[in-house]
Amino acid sequence: MPSIDDASVAVALGANQPSAVGSPRETLVAVRPLLEKLLRAWAGQELVYRWSSLHDTAPVGGPLDQPRYCNAVMLVEGLQAPPSVAAALELLNALQGLEQQFGRNRSQEQRWGPRSLDLDLLFWGELRLEHPRLQLPHPRLHLRRFVLAPLLEAMQGSAAP
Repeated sequence: MPSIDDASVAVALGANQPSAVGSPRETLVAVRPLLEKLLRAWAGQELVYRWSSLHDTAPVGGPLDQPRYCNAVMLVEGLQAPPSVAAALELLNALQGLEQQFGRNRSQEQRWGPRSLDLDLLFWGELRLEHPRLQLPHPRLHLRRFVLAPLLEAMQGSAAP
């Protein structure tokens, strides 16, 4: 089982609004191969992926009447490049571009409100980052059961190239 101490990258996925491909669950299923392709291109190498199952969760924060979320976590192993600020920001840009492909418009949404796709970079090995656009590890990771349960599941799961 991998540990958070190695150079693994973890990405949380969530959705509670439909996208062009369908329901939040269908969105998370559809984004999986695209996310793997994105990470492979970003890293410039083959990687190992560990995925959690999809979790149905109650919203945390934001409007009280928003729909339930579908959440998952992807753990990426085998990165040869050491963690760096520039590479982490490059990955963040790529993740946000993928969100846009699934209909997310960050400039028009309410904080912690409904969204068609949310991709959060949770950590990259031991990299500590305090940047206006990105904090690593994710500052609320330890407070979010909807992230911790899928993360633990992905860490315990079998790896798939």
